[in-house]
Formats: sequence, C-alpha cells, structure tokens
Amino acid sequence: MPQLVFPYVPALLKDILRLCIWLAVPCALFLPLERVFALHRQKVFRKEVAVDIGYYFVNGLLISVALSAPLGLVVRGAHHFVPSGFYAMLAELPVSLRAVLALVVGEVGYYWGHRLSHEIPFLWRFHAVHHSARQMDFLVSSRGHPVDLVVSRLFTLAPIYVLGIANPLSASGNILVILVLVVSSNWSYLIHANVRWRLGKLEWLMTSPAFHHWHHTRTGMVDHNYATMLPWVDRIFGTHHLPQEWPEAYGITDRMPETLPEQLVYPLFSQPPVPTAAQAGAAKR
Repeated sequence: MPQLVFPYVPALLKDILRLCIWLAVPCALFLPLERVFALHRQKVFRKEVAVDIGYYFVNGLLISVALSAPLGLVVRGAHHFVPSGFYAMLAELPVSLRAVLALVVGEVGYYWGHRLSHEIPFLWRFHAVHHSARQMDFLVSSRGHPVDLVVSRLFTLAPIYVLGIANPLSASGNILVILVLVVSSNWSYLIHANVRWRLGKLEWLMTSPAFHHWHHTRTGMVDHNYATMLPWVDRIFGTHHLPQEWPEAYGITDRMPETLPEQLVYPLFSQPPVPTAAQAGAAKR
C-alpha cells in the first residue's frame, strides 16, 4: 500500500503549495482592507475561520476531479445536437469577444444553478452550508460543500462549452475557462468581504459587497441577488434587491454543525434545513 500511495505524494504537496500561494494573495489584500474599512467589528480569527480555510483546501483538491465526469458527459451529449457550423462561427470570433461572451454566459448559468440551489430542497441541503456563516468576511467565499460547488461550477462551465464559446481541446478554450474561474472567484472574495464599500452607479453593472451581503441576510431576502458579478442578470429575472442600508444579521435559522467533518456529512444524513423564502412561499401556494 505505501508503494501505491507514495508516487502521488509529491503531486499532492505541489497542489497544497499552489493553494497556499493562491490563498496568500487575497489574505494580503483583504485582511488590511477589512480592518481599515470594516463594516462590522469582528476578530480576524473569528470562530468559523478554521472551517472556511478547511473548505478552501478540500474543494481546491477535490473539485476538478469531481467535476470532470459530469461536465464531460454534458458537453459530449450537447455536441450531438448543436450544429457544427455554429461552433465554426464562434471559433472565428476574436478571443476578446469570446472572453466577454464566456463571462456573460457563465454568469447566467451560475445564476440559475445558484437559484435552483435555493429553490430545490435537496440542493438547498448542501448550499445551506455556505449560508450558515454568521459573520461575513472574504473567507466566507470559500465555505461551500463540495456537492454544492460541483453544481455551481457545472452550471457555470457547461453553457460555455456547450455553446462552443470555449473548446476543452484547445489552449485558447482552456484559457477562457480559467479566465472565468479566476475573475469570478476573486470577485467572490470581494462581495463577501467585511467592507462598507458601495460602488455608486456602477452597482447597476457590477455586484458590490452590499449586493451580496443582502443575499446572506437572515431576515428573508436570501431568494434575491443570485448573481456573483453582473447584478443586471438579477434585474432581468426579477430577483434584484439593493436598499441603501446594510443587513444586520447573517446565517440560517437552523442549527448547522460547527466542525468541517460534521458539515460535510450533515446534508446526507439530516433533515433539510428550513426552506428559503422562495421555498416557503411555494409551499404555501
């Protein structure tokens, strides 16, 4: 058994080192910003910070492997129905235009994956882990059950590949997907951050911390503001909510286990948490 495991150890250590470097960048940026522009006074090492860091490494090591099979099946199935001429037409577009299309299409896909994770009770079991954070800072962006993250990534990337905006077999196609993931993940750090920033008129074009903080409120507006970067997607689908004030409380009304191992198994062996506002309204109807 040691002989079978040992060859994978250098690759694993390399991945862990890569994740440490990528985590150091937002830490160096947001830790001082959250002290200078703090929205809520709270400790740097708040109670749940170790859990969020744990999710960062678990998801960073697992998601690519877990996502490859379902994403491959979706893309392969779609290629039987989409005309090859359509793919040829998109391949001739400038890379810059395809990059914009990839960001927009990925955002719309993410919106619906995120929205369904609130409206379908089975998916909400896993997504509730992310919403269980009672204090907001940039590291809350990393809190997410692996199943929840696979769902959101699948909804984000599948439309980009299915429509032929990116080709998994080409270098430029992979660059476009990496661009979408890097931009969206880093913007996610910002919108979760404990900073009192508003973007003025730009909030019509780009999401702000206030926009996403309202999505994490415990006061009944979690069925709004599903977009991660483009708030006008929420406007199109009627789920935009952005008052001038900030929410006062975050989290879910149900009790979530405090440790990482317990949270990983919680959605599998427990009753689903209390539905979101959208689910509660549907249940009453």
